[in-house]
Amino acid sequence: MHVTVPTTTDERAAGPGRQPAPTVDLNADVGEGFGRWELGDDAAVIATVTSANVACGFHAGDPSTMATTVRTALEHGVAIGAHVAYRDLAGFGRRYVDADEAELAGDVLYQIGALAGICRALGARIGYVKPHGALYNTIAADDPRGARHARAVLSALQRYDPALPVVGLAGSAFLRAARDAGQPVVAEAFADRAYTPEGALVSRREPGAVLHDADEVAERMVALVRTGTVPAVDGTEVPVQAESICVHGDSPGAVAMARAVRDALTGAGVDLQPFAAGPRAG
Repeated sequence: MHVTVPTTTDERAAGPGRQPAPTVDLNADVGEGFGRWELGDDAAVIATVTSANVACGFHAGDPSTMATTVRTALEHGVAIGAHVAYRDLAGFGRRYVDADEAELAGDVLYQIGALAGICRALGARIGYVKPHGALYNTIAADDPRGARHARAVLSALQRYDPALPVVGLAGSAFLRAARDAGQPVVAEAFADRAYTPEGALVSRREPGAVLHDADEVAERMVALVRTGTVPAVDGTEVPVQAESICVHGDSPGAVAMARAVRDALTGAGVDLQPFAAGPRAG
């Protein structure tokens, strides 16, 4: 696993003959309620992680929910990211939408702009962008459909801010395309998702795609930091180089899962730090 090497000050603090602590970001999808309906305990999850992926209204979220989520992130000093998706409220953004490139680029730009406006009004800022659900998985795939929608996402990012980091699946075609376009990238691993031998996420339609044992998940993430691999569903070890680990905020037991992963990582000497700038506007 790729880890961030601490600064010279941190190295001195580690003491002579000691290795500096590895650093990784811990992120979660939040703000995924809608109107009067709430999904997950956002306040507890945000207090546990270092980066918050805020739903921007297309798969979940609304102006009030977005504002509440941003305020909570500000309260805890947690970095804020725009969690952009296909226009699919009914399907929670987990269904493929056959949008053309211009339409999808506009939808992504619209979502970033919506969250950016709320952040600005509250004295906050967006530190990164992370696609959600079906959009995330589609652009990760090395096929024509994925490449087309990856171009659309990158077109929106380049037009909004070519220096804004984008989060994607470690080892994916999307991250390669983003690097080629000059967009800063953050490779991500998933704490509570099963992996195929090829390093892709097992489809949520398949049994065992989502892991629910908090202790098992925590152990997997400590091993990921130490070895740079994660077990695949066939028992083989898959190389995964990641700078951020995602714990889902909408799954059953999400708070206990996030806390177990955080406690296990810090207990193993891992320094949890956001990869993006702090949430307050500079």
